[in-house]
Amino acid sequence: MHAVRVLAVCALALAGCTQSPNPCARLGGVRMLEYQLFFGRGSVSDHAWTDFAAAVVTPHLPDGFTVVDADGQWMNPATHRIISERTKVIVVAVPDTAASAAAIAAIKEAYRTKFHQQSVGTTIHPVCGAF
Repeated sequence: MHAVRVLAVCALALAGCTQSPNPCARLGGVRMLEYQLFFGRGSVSDHAWTDFAAAVVTPHLPDGFTVVDADGQWMNPATHRIISERTKVIVVAVPDTAASAAAIAAIKEAYRTKFHQQSVGTTIHPVCGAF
């Protein structure tokens, strides 16, 4: 009886191994990273943002991205004042590669430099992407 139980447990374990290790593939997708980039707009005009997106974001993310208008809030660490400002949020799903990470870093650095920003907020999430 003990041998039957052991065989049954082994059979169940092996059955689990035959399933796809990547459930994303069953949906026709691939594993990717989703970046959300938060660009405080303070004094950045709509025209300046549009130019930045065309000149910097699009060349670094040619496969596409989504831009969302938002209202952001943060505390200035030096003054402890709460700052509220218009914000653009870019959402993009890209392969988890060094090239993708470099593209994101270049966009963030270009924005900080061009518009004299302290930072560009960033979140990263593993996702299943199918396009």
